[in-house]
This record gives sequence, structure tokens and C-alpha cells, in this order.
Amino acid sequence: MKNTYIISLGGSLIAPKTGIDWKFLKKFRELIIKQIKTEKKFVIIAGGGHMAREYIEAASKATNLTNDDKDWLGIHTTRLNAHLIKTIFRQYAHPRINKNPNTKADLKTHFKKGEKIMVAAGWRPGWSTDYVATILAGRLNAKTVINLSNINYVYDKDPNKFKDAKKLENINWKDFRKIVGNKWDPGLNAPFDPVASKNSQELGLRVVIMNGKNLNNLEKYFQGKKFKGTIIEN
Repeated sequence: MKNTYIISLGGSLIAPKTGIDWKFLKKFRELIIKQIKTEKKFVIIAGGGHMAREYIEAASKATNLTNDDKDWLGIHTTRLNAHLIKTIFRQYAHPRINKNPNTKADLKTHFKKGEKIMVAAGWRPGWSTDYVATILAGRLNAKTVINLSNINYVYDKDPNKFKDAKKLENINWKDFRKIVGNKWDPGLNAPFDPVASKNSQELGLRVVIMNGKNLNNLEKYFQGKKFKGTIIEN
């Protein structure tokens, strides 16, 4: 699986508060197809984002929810988003969405007939799509996960609350995990989730966090040029 890129695609990019962002999806599709033509392959894991939080909030107003209830709402939102991603890459992607990163058959069949893209989604309660991305990276012997969200950099504390928050262009896993903690919570809004961070540290993965809205910046990364973003590694 040489030249395979693992992308954790934030749900906030697919469907922000304003609705499904078809303009972003069109440009993202164009960029990925351009990269495919240079012999790259992709695993794209769709997140739930704002839509997942809306479902959880609505259900919580109607009744008391368990964490499992919240997680399953989020998981199915990621699967709907993943189906959307698979649809726009119909001619390049395997027709089935990967819903279990530990299924060996999926890894063998998704690229068997010359497909260039595997689309994946949420797996089971307790794990985020960031965690799914790290599992797939490990299974495919990929060393890097690209996390596309709506932030340019990771900060040492919430920049929306603290004016003296400092951007971090490079940070090790030990220090990053001090920022995000160790506990997963459904609807958690963190640069990279705590459980995925732990797994990344154990696997020796590099995670690159950047603003997915800036697709020119993502292209610079593919080209090996200087880009805006935060690199987390051991």
C-alpha cells in the first residue's frame, strides 16, 4: 500500500451549520482526483461533525440518553456522510463503505480491482472516526494520518476562551495528550480525540492537523512544500 494517504475528514467540512457544503465537496473531489492521477491512493474516513451534535442535542431534549445512544447517533451520521463521499467518488472508490476497521477482508477487497479510494465511517460506541483512522493506518502500514478540520493549528489552550493561547506547529504525543486528556465523550470537540491520540502514540504515527477548507494548503502538503498546520509525532 505504497503512496496511500489516510484522511480523517471532519464532518464540519462536509456539512457545517449552514448545510451540506457542495462547493467544498466539489473542490475536494477535484483535488483528490488530481492526486490519484499521480499514483496516490486514499482512505477517507468521514466524521459526523455538527450534524451528529444536532441529532444528539435533539434526542437529549426529548429524553434521557445513554452514552451508547449518543455514540450510535454519531456513528450513523458518519455513515450517511461517508455514503455521500463514496457517491461523489463513485468511479474511483470501492462500492462498500468500511464500517469495521478490523475486518481483514475489507482491506483486501477495497483496492483489489484497481480502486483508488476506500471510504470509511464510524465503527462502534466508544470510538471516534479519528480512532478508526489510526486503526486503518496501522493495518495498512501507513505512517501518517491527515486530519482535516476547521482549524489552522492546534493551540496550547482554547483560543476562543484565552487570548494568550499559542499555536503549535510541532508537538509530541506526550504533550499533546496533556491538552486533550484521556477520556472519550460523545460529541467531544477536540483537535484529535484522546483515544485516537493514545493509539497514535503507541503506533508511532504522525498526525497532521490542518484546515480542510484551505485545499491549496492541502495540495502543498501533497507536493512536499511548506504548509500551515500542526504536526504531532513521538
